[in-house]
Amino acid sequence: MEQILNKRRVWEKDKFLVRWKGFTAEEDTWKSRENLENVQDLLREFEQEYSRDSREVRQQKKVDNK
Repeated sequence: MEQILNKRRVWEKDKFLVRWKGFTAEEDTWKSRENLENVQDLLREFEQEYSRDSREVRQQKKVDNK
């Protein structure tokens, strides 16, 4: 696995969009958290970044709504 690109919630479970090493974007796949047990470092890194981006969007919306 090369990178985790995105996250979505399906049937109350998190799914992660995965980019595989040596493959193109057309071959990206959605995987559940259970299928990512071997890449905990990538998952932790993605969730920290995802969390930070979400906070920035929420803060930006508050400023825009003034």
